[in-house]
Amino acid sequence: MGGNLDKTLILCDCSGSQAIDGTALSNATGASVSKLHSALCTAEIEQVAAAISGGDAIICCAQEHRLFEALAEEIGTPAPPVLDLRDRAGWSEDPASKLPKMAALVAEAALPAPSEKVLDVRSEGLCLIIGAEPVAIPAAEALKDHLGVTVLLTDGADLPVTRAYDVIRGRLKSAQGALGQFSVQIDALEQLDPAGRGAPRLTAPRDGGQSECDIILDLTGDIPLFPAPEKREGYLRADPAHAPSISKVVMQASHLVGTFEKPLYIKAEPMLCAHSRASQPGCSRCLDACPTGAIQPNGDHVIIDPMICAGCGACSSLCPSGAISYDAPPVDLTMRRVQTLARAYLEAGGEAPRLLVVNDHGSEMIRLSARFGRGLPADVIPLELSALAAFGHAEMLAAAAAGFADVTLVLAPGVDADVITYEAELARALGAGVTLLDSSDPDAMSDALYDADAPAPVASPVRPVGSRRQVARQAAIALNPGVEALSLPEGAPYGATLIDTDACTLCLSCVSLCPSGALGDNPDMPQLRFQEDACLQCGICASTCPEKAITLAPQMNLTPAALDQQVLHEEEPFACVECGALFGVKSTIEKITEKLAGNHAMFANPEAVRMIQMCDDCRVNAQYHAKNNPFEGGERPRPRTTADYLSKRRDH
Repeated sequence: MGGNLDKTLILCDCSGSQAIDGTALSNATGASVSKLHSALCTAEIEQVAAAISGGDAIICCAQEHRLFEALAEEIGTPAPPVLDLRDRAGWSEDPASKLPKMAALVAEAALPAPSEKVLDVRSEGLCLIIGAEPVAIPAAEALKDHLGVTVLLTDGADLPVTRAYDVIRGRLKSAQGALGQFSVQIDALEQLDPAGRGAPRLTAPRDGGQSECDIILDLTGDIPLFPAPEKREGYLRADPAHAPSISKVVMQASHLVGTFEKPLYIKAEPMLCAHSRASQPGCSRCLDACPTGAIQPNGDHVIIDPMICAGCGACSSLCPSGAISYDAPPVDLTMRRVQTLARAYLEAGGEAPRLLVVNDHGSEMIRLSARFGRGLPADVIPLELSALAAFGHAEMLAAAAAGFADVTLVLAPGVDADVITYEAELARALGAGVTLLDSSDPDAMSDALYDADAPAPVASPVRPVGSRRQVARQAAIALNPGVEALSLPEGAPYGATLIDTDACTLCLSCVSLCPSGALGDNPDMPQLRFQEDACLQCGICASTCPEKAITLAPQMNLTPAALDQQVLHEEEPFACVECGALFGVKSTIEKITEKLAGNHAMFANPEAVRMIQMCDDCRVNAQYHAKNNPFEGGERPRPRTTADYLSKRRDH
């Protein structure tokens, strides 16, 4: 089932509102189960305490998880894991058996939970409030007892007579960073001169003022200081004309003091990156998609600022080489979750399951539909992910190859819909059935799932392992039996390199810069070789080629030939006129000879022209023995000895 569930399932039918066959569930999953309870969160709470005291129980109800956590803390035992069988399976109008789905959810719960990788972020509570005096000063008054406040007035208003917080005037020129490490630059900066009597006096305006802070509270109502501002931790903004919004961000700011754990969402392997080579542009998929600007070029590779990264996962789906992969949770765990759900469902007697991929927004829609609507169909298995865009075409293909008849993603506010749409289009071109639901109505979601006509699932499910590229290829082969090649959308990370053999001179500059090794040469023959499976379609070869002889063709070759090097272009080598050794390209040597012989001062005589047609060794040898040999110097002077110096002294 994908893992060994060594915990006991504590079952509850929620006052008889759902049907659970504990014996059948135990037989299907191999897990031990409790008796079927009806009121775990109320009348039978003591039985929950007894069950979790041993630390080997899973509570099959997620609604009251906080109650169970508090109970565990009270009796001094770790909080028990919870498994939502009721909302995801039990509460449903579908008359079909829910056992296969419950078995799948139990099997997924048996998979090991990944250890979270985090980075400690320290905020001292230094807050910069930006805005006009009518909104900025009241916000400062509300925060002065909680944070170290500086107010940047943008409307030229008079400064208040207070030392409870700092007030300056100026124009914010730029801001960088995130929670705990913002850096700002201010022009026309005027600061308070605290000396003297009467109204506060200001220093003369100056440009280039720099400062650092932990929190920025933007009450200007202007264009946000950062891209995707809602994803920039520590940056809070509100409409200055909307008092409830201001109150909300003031409250949020007051809590941003202390040490916080920043998840490390992304794992990077720069050596695999195909961003550029020798200043030739290549892949920029992650740069184009990153909503926060956390990814920046760094020579031939890209770098990711973990403090700015919001963990949307788009870069992981789009990266053609695996240089960037999602790590919270890791990609391979997501693949295992998908494959485990499909396998357990089929082994429990289910047929043609459908996968429903959601984030926390979609999970809330599932809960609302289960309580107040039709719930999910019995063949729809939900999979919750923290980053919806991290579920790219490779994951969709893995799900289809594992036996899911359809993969449905529920879009949610704030997700990268363009990235998800493109990845779904690519997955469809490779043979997966993918549906996108863009609705925040739980009833509409349920109706769409009940009304959908899913295609037939793959006849022989497969569960490939390896990199995302390897999984995608093996899944595509399983989903398209007998097909040799599939045409793909423009910009796909798979494809062929086409050569205009009339234009190509076999200079092999493309080979030296290919970041994946898809293009290669033959040290013994003038050949250009190509391995399609390795091609990232980054375009560096096309931009490098001096003859513009290379074009890209997005496709996936499903035959074994894609794994081998194929000769794209070859020519006859030239035989050295001196020793007969093969070197260079015959057509090229002949063109050079024709162009230079008698037309260039250095090749005005036959002996010089003949050197063009020699291999390196013979050319050096001919030059050495030629008249006016450039290697030849004058006669070396005799070394001077002590006797020479003494003789010269005697002469004087």
